Amino acid sequence: MDPRTRLDSANDTPRALNILVGEDHPGHQLLLRTLLEKAGHRVTLVGNGRQALAAVRKNPRFDLILLDVQMPEMDGLAACRAIRGLPPAAARVPILAMSADAGPEARQRALDAGMNDFIGKPVDVRQLLEALNTVRAAPAG
Repeated sequence: MDPRTRLDSANDTPRALNILVGEDHPGHQLLLRTLLEKAGHRVTLVGNGRQALAAVRKNPRFDLILLDVQMPEMDGLAACRAIRGLPPAAARVPILAMSADAGPEARQRALDAGMNDFIGKPVDVRQLLEALNTVRAAPAG
């Protein structure tokens, strides 16, 4: 079945995701919140990696985490490594890197830090929605 059409068998509607977004730029926060909420997802915004780590410690049940690679206090790569060191409920959450540096080296650094995938900035809406559909198609839990 195509992941874009897979439905939650409990109610035959697409499964809304609980998404944590770590992004320090207010304009990017607004864009991401708008896109994700319009797609039916719940969004929690934080402005740096330390806040992202604290949010995951508080609620290890996020379905997806989007982390800007370059944030103040703790960058997205360090936050991802810290999240991967948490207990399994939190450590296994899919994490997508976001960065304006979309070169192969930047992508590899993100993957080496434990990210599941990489999205360039400015965010390509189609690429973001495709990544969300992949996560949404996975069994809830």
